[in-house]
Amino acid sequence: MQINPASSPLPSLRSRLLLAAAVWLLGITAAASYVVPTFIKSYLVDQEKEQLYLYMDELTAMVDVDSTRNVIAPKRLSNPRFQQPYSGLYWSLSINGLELRSRSLWDTRIQGDEENGYTGPNQQSLLVVKRQFFLPEKEEPVDVVIAANQEPLLHTLKQLTNGLWMILTVMVIGILILIWFQVSWSLLPLRRLQQKLKQVRDGEASELSGRYPAEIHPVVDDLNALLFHYQEVLERARNHAGNLSHALKTPIAVLHNEVGKLPPEEKDRLQPTLAQLQQHIDYHLGRARMAGAANILAAKTAPSVRVDAISMAMDKVYVERDLILVNELDSDLMVAVEKRDLDEILGNLIENSYKWATSLIRVHQLPPTPGTKTTESDRDTVTIVIDDDGPGIDAQACQDAMKRGVRLDETTPGTGLGLSIVAELTHTYRGRLGLEKSPLGGLRATVQLPKPRN
Repeated sequence: MQINPASSPLPSLRSRLLLAAAVWLLGITAAASYVVPTFIKSYLVDQEKEQLYLYMDELTAMVDVDSTRNVIAPKRLSNPRFQQPYSGLYWSLSINGLELRSRSLWDTRIQGDEENGYTGPNQQSLLVVKRQFFLPEKEEPVDVVIAANQEPLLHTLKQLTNGLWMILTVMVIGILILIWFQVSWSLLPLRRLQQKLKQVRDGEASELSGRYPAEIHPVVDDLNALLFHYQEVLERARNHAGNLSHALKTPIAVLHNEVGKLPPEEKDRLQPTLAQLQQHIDYHLGRARMAGAANILAAKTAPSVRVDAISMAMDKVYVERDLILVNELDSDLMVAVEKRDLDEILGNLIENSYKWATSLIRVHQLPPTPGTKTTESDRDTVTIVIDDDGPGIDAQACQDAMKRGVRLDETTPGTGLGLSIVAELTHTYRGRLGLEKSPLGGLRATVQLPKPRN
């Protein structure tokens, strides 16, 4: 099964909750800032019109016809503002081209229409009500207009709207602060769980301890059960691998000795089968060994140190070859691989180079390619390169070399399992093994391994 690296994380729960709350509050606030002033304006206008209709009723009741059949209007209404020039309260009567106006209009008229609005003295914006009625002595209708300056109403509405905006702003800020505290408090158990997981990863704890809310508690129990099962399975696998290795060593040695005593014909017939048996045993023991460490979450190893240790051992084994290994890895470089597993990975690759190199083996870290965009996977991994100046192999052979039991040269000792085990062990750590032509002329092995998490 191919395990792909984790994709980029989504925004945090806190930011998602705060963003959802902010969007909801801003939507409600925008709606309230439009709807409430509209209701207030409608209410104020209706109240003002009701008062204007009262004045209209008063004026209509007082309009009369004199003895010459001319329409006459009252000189005074109950509100003295109709007598004060440009007071903001006006009336006018018109019948058959004749117009009568309140003293407050003075030398001006009410102008405009319903579509474009009405204006009065000094370009005042007017709120107007109209009525048409008939007098018994007249056949023509009488048009009555009562108007009031609506600028004070609009000013009042503006003050109310500003006050509303201030209240809504304070309310939104207060609610967001409250939600921030609520979200932070609600997410504290997850933060505590993250800290406990970090302790497990760093090897400071073997399980997740503490009390958690009802929604998280089952997850914690399942994680603890998984950790316990994982550690038990790994320990059991390693113990079984060791026991099996010791149990099979003596019988296989006896078989080798007995086969060696047989006549050449029978020996040639049985030795391939015995070699195949040894190969299968070595392969499956290798797989059992690479089951991982009991504390794999906290694994942290310095490749430079392990390369030096492996190099010292290989120099003794292959002393007659007079090879030079140049370790260019930074001593501070760390990979999230258990020490024994890293020895298995680097040891097989370096030993392969010791078998085939002519004079030089170079171990170094692969730097990013200039001009290429660094991905998150590149930032979280380390690529270790092992170059040698041996004969090398072609592209097809590079692919075949990582298959189980494949040996490209039968004249050298080995089972053909080393590179296969390295490939599978690297994959276990979500890494990658690659083989290609080396700039030194031989084989280049690249191992991509994860960095320890901070």
